[in-house]
Amino acid sequence: MNSPASDQERILFLLKELCNQFGPKFERNTNMSLSRFELLHQLYQEDEVNQSSLQKSVNIDNAAVTRHLKQLESQGMVTRRRNPSDHRETFVSLTKEGREQILSCSTEKRCFVNQMLQDFSPEELDTLTDMLMRIQQNISRY
Repeated sequence: MNSPASDQERILFLLKELCNQFGPKFERNTNMSLSRFELLHQLYQEDEVNQSSLQKSVNIDNAAVTRHLKQLESQGMVTRRRNPSDHRETFVSLTKEGREQILSCSTEKRCFVNQMLQDFSPEELDTLTDMLMRIQQNISRY
C-alpha cells in the first residue's frame, strides 16, 4: 500500500505542476515564451547590452540565449552587432518593433498575472513572495 506523500513532497509536486502549466499558458496568452519575454523585457530596460551580461541577468544558458536572439533578430525585434575592438563580444538592442512588442505583451502579461493571482490579498501576496524567495535562496545554496 502506498503511503500518502508528506507535506513537503506535496509542495514539490505542486511546484512541478505549476511549472508545467505556467509556460504554455503564459505563451498562449501572450503569444511569446516567458524566456523571450524576459529577454525583451531586460533589453527594454537598457539601450544596449552585451550578450553575456544579458545571459547572466536572465539566467538562461548561453546557447539558448543565442538561439532566442537569432530568432528575435530574424523577426526584426532585436539587432546584434559585434564590438569592433573585440569581435568575441556581441551587443544586443531592441528595435522599434521589439519595443512595441514588449509593450503590447506587457499588457497581456499583466492580465495573465492578475488572473493567476486573483483572490489573493496583498498580505497573502507578500507572504507568497517571501516564501518563494526563501525557496529560491535555499535551492541556490544546495
